[in-house]
Amino acid sequence: MYKQEEIKPYGQSADKGEQVELMFDNIASTYDTLNHRLSWNIDRYWRRKAISQLARYAPKSILDIATGTGDFAIMQAESLPQCKITGVDISNGMMEIGRRKAARKNLSDIISFSKEDCMSLSFGDNSFDAVTAAFGIRNFENLDLGLKEMHRVMKKGGHLSIIELTSPVRFPMKQLFRIYSHTFLPAYGHMISKDPAAYNYLIKTIEAFPQGEKMIEILKNAGFRAPGFKRLTFGICTLYFATK
Repeated sequence: MYKQEEIKPYGQSADKGEQVELMFDNIASTYDTLNHRLSWNIDRYWRRKAISQLARYAPKSILDIATGTGDFAIMQAESLPQCKITGVDISNGMMEIGRRKAARKNLSDIISFSKEDCMSLSFGDNSFDAVTAAFGIRNFENLDLGLKEMHRVMKKGGHLSIIELTSPVRFPMKQLFRIYSHTFLPAYGHMISKDPAAYNYLIKTIEAFPQGEKMIEILKNAGFRAPGFKRLTFGICTLYFATK
């Protein structure tokens, strides 16, 4: 078990999956506002970098894991022509916002949303040209199992693209990020979302989550080939990529 798998938003009373679903349902209405403000809108740049890396392979079908409010899926639909995107998440509250956003952009025929347990996806083997995830796998109840499911539903020769929040490893950003993440970020998150546990949980899981070379080994163990990574914005975010 990895350290972040032991961290739950609301203590130890229920399993992690149930608590994560409840947390995201609770903060769904403020999630986009906080996501963009707390990252100073750099999260949009991170998504664009991931899509740019994926675009060279011209995927026609993408499974977006932990799609949330659909930001990544919508950006994919706008950037990748003739591509169908299936967004899945444990939180219906988050996806309902995603559905409304997609409808406003006339993307409802391109993006579909479905509630799924990412530890046990309902899709058949070799179903998608690419599988993506933005800021979601850190919340998996079982990281190894979730990654193996992502590998299973990806077509042979398909491509993986993951962006995840990470802790900077070099001075001075390592120290600056720690100060920011332990002071302003949870305080502002609490003020806007009214859920004090959610943004404390966010910081704890970022710090506990395996990153860099450790994550590469985890991807290899899940069956992925040629995994690699690129640190973005001084290591605050990391882009991971691999093939099947």
